[in-house]
Amino acid sequence: MDRIDCVIAGAGVVGLAVAREMAGRGLETLVIESENMIGAGTSSRNSEVIHAGIYYPTGSLKARLCVEGRAALYAYAEEHGVPFSRCGKLIVACHEDQHGKLDIIAGHAAACGVHDLRRLSAAEARAMEPELACTSALFSPSTGIIDSHALMLALQGDAERNGAAVAFNTRMLSGQAETGGIVLKTTNLETGDAYELMADRFINAGGLGAQHIAASIKGMPAAYIPEQRLAKGNYFSALGKTPFSRLIYPVPEDGGLGVHLTLDLHGRMRFGPDVEWIESIDYAVDPRRAERFYAAIRSYWPALPDDCLQSAYSGIRPKLSGLGEPAADFLIQGPQTHGIAGLVNLFGIESPGLTSCLAIAKHVADMVEPD
Repeated sequence: MDRIDCVIAGAGVVGLAVAREMAGRGLETLVIESENMIGAGTSSRNSEVIHAGIYYPTGSLKARLCVEGRAALYAYAEEHGVPFSRCGKLIVACHEDQHGKLDIIAGHAAACGVHDLRRLSAAEARAMEPELACTSALFSPSTGIIDSHALMLALQGDAERNGAAVAFNTRMLSGQAETGGIVLKTTNLETGDAYELMADRFINAGGLGAQHIAASIKGMPAAYIPEQRLAKGNYFSALGKTPFSRLIYPVPEDGGLGVHLTLDLHGRMRFGPDVEWIESIDYAVDPRRAERFYAAIRSYWPALPDDCLQSAYSGIRPKLSGLGEPAADFLIQGPQTHGIAGLVNLFGIESPGLTSCLAIAKHVADMVEPD
């Protein structure tokens, strides 16, 4: 049986960032991925936004890792030539009764170390974005966008240069915690060949599959595997040139950040995600949902043309909280919690997971391999 210092399940942005961190610390590292490419799940189905760290409760992992991760991600992108833009965003109140929510957001942000927000009047916001309709706004200059695929390629390249390997089309069947490590049984989905290996450290970065992977490990206490809720986010694109140069966000809604306007690095508009609670993974976008988008978008962009929205793509948030419940924090669960040496489970890594990926990787590595 092969023995490996560290095995990571999942080649999304977080799994690849962890692989880079582990390999950089001198550990023999293997990433196993059931798809035939990197980032086939949540990592490639999002808004590609670099978040400032505005929305999260003080002291939460999301708050701390987002603020740390944002600074690290901008520096990493600049150093490695990953395309990005620090374009900034406006969080807009469309009614006066939403002004209190902007105050709450600003308070959370300041408590979490985000001190560059500016409160704007409606006139000041329109001076920045003349097509915008709002009664008040917050401006976040440190919000940006990034090419998520280029980022994942850079992380994979760094990991591989330090000796890591990625095994695609490889699914974990089961695991068993033993005194000497964690025995993993895997299969190659193309050939059907089975492999068994011993990992000193096993990082479960399986995203939407994280709960299933954890449950397949004999010895993992079921009480520490949280229920997963699936919140689908649908995205629509719009034809024509955007009149906006910054991202536009409404005040947050239950389960998400509202139907916001984001830009890609070519300046093209996309809208979403909305929140659609689902029971099983399904990425189809119902074009009829566009009707709801028109009303939401026109609350802050009244000039949105008729019949301009087209179905684009969808993503699914691996949430730990359901409809009407307070938003759950990241759950990064190490040996100190579940008692299995070398095992770290990452549950509920939704937004701001992309922004936080480098900080998450360091946090995970410190749990099983302190500097």
